[in-house]
Order: sequence, then structure tokens, then C-alpha cells
Amino acid sequence: MLLNIKNLWVKGNAKIILKGVNLKIQKGETVALLGPNGSGKTVLAQTIAGNPKYKIIKGGIYYHHRKIDSLPPEKRTNLGIVLGWQAPPLVKGVKLEDFLKIIQKTRILNFLKPEESQLLLKELNANISGGEKKISELLQILSLKPKLVIFDEIDSGLDIKNLERIAKTIKKEIIQKKVATLFITHNGQVIKFLKPTKTLVMVDGKIICQSKDYQKILKIIKKYGYEKCKKCPFSSDRPYS
Repeated sequence: MLLNIKNLWVKGNAKIILKGVNLKIQKGETVALLGPNGSGKTVLAQTIAGNPKYKIIKGGIYYHHRKIDSLPPEKRTNLGIVLGWQAPPLVKGVKLEDFLKIIQKTRILNFLKPEESQLLLKELNANISGGEKKISELLQILSLKPKLVIFDEIDSGLDIKNLERIAKTIKKEIIQKKVATLFITHNGQVIKFLKPTKTLVMVDGKIICQSKDYQKILKIIKKYGYEKCKKCPFSSDRPYS
């Protein structure tokens, strides 16, 4: 088991946000996590990555059977856990090219278009479009040689053309190379391109439903909304596998 989250309760800003989350991700598995805004999806991602803003009050996070609750973010990254941000933060004074050279020297430019080479000369995530930010983010993620990538709203702000391109790159450079992935989204657009092996639904800080049939879940949500998921026959407090 690569990642095993057991009965995870998390507090942020004096409020309990995650309420008994159970989640398992195998090596090479592609998992999607759907849920409305404010359901706790991003908090889960940030907690796995080690953001000290969120405090675990019960349960734990296990990575390769090792409990990592107390590890700082940089050590989790060194273990292979990498987070792709919904809104990548600006890093002043550091050019993308220099960042990539520091991390690794090979396989960093093979999906850049010629006209995108100017991205390398810009500060990390500074003065670039939404699509360019996602491309820059992917370059940064790949340079870290991850074993588990968490994409938080990778489809946010992208048109269909750019989303399709980003999805193809993720398939080729991450999924086909058997890197485990967790895709977090509220509208499900990216799921149609990436076809996860398992899809989960989170509402009000709990994972309430799961299915191997992502199309079925998307159809239900599109027709009835997330309230319908609360009545899912698979909805329970049991650990999801």
C-alpha cells in the first residue's frame, strides 16, 4: 500500500474540517476525488502534503506503511509526495529554468512548444496565463520525480483545448509511468480525459461514496447534484479501498 489514510480528523482555523476520512491508494493507481466547493478536498490535499496550517486531531496518514503525520512538507516531498496547487504560488527571484536545473538535468523540456520556451526565463508562476501556469507546474512536478502526485483542481481556469493537452501530458509522463495520482476536482471535467480507476465523492468533510465507474458518478452528479451521493448505497463510514 502506497498511501493509507485512516480515520483522519483535521482542524483548521479552530474548525473541524475533515471528519473521519479513510482513503487508500495503491502504487500506480489513478484516483479521482469529487466534491462541491468547501467540502474539504483541498484541506485533505494540503494535510497529506504536510501544511502546518491544518492539525490532525485523530487518525493518521501512512505512506509505505510509515506514519508521516509529524514530517514537515519538504521531507514528504523527498519521499515522493508532490502537490500540484490549484493556484500555484509566486516565487520571486527564482526563474523556472534555474529551479529545474537545480532539481534535475534531464527530461524537463520534452513537452514544451517552441513558443513556450520563454516560460523558462520567468520567475516561478509570475505574469503568465492560466494554461502556462499549469505547464510550469507540470515541469516542476516532473522534475521532482514523484511517486504520488496530488492534483488540486488541475482543470481550474483551463479551456477544453488546454485541458486536453495537460491531460495528455499527465497520461504520458505520470500515469503511464505508474506514478500514483489523486485528482481533486469539483466539476469532473478532468476525469473525462484521465479515466481514473477509482472515483470517490467527498461532502462535508467525509468521503461518502466510491465507485470504479466514474461515468456513473458523473451522470448522477450532473443530473441530481451532490445531495444524491449522500443516499448512495455504498455510502458508509467503512474504510475505502
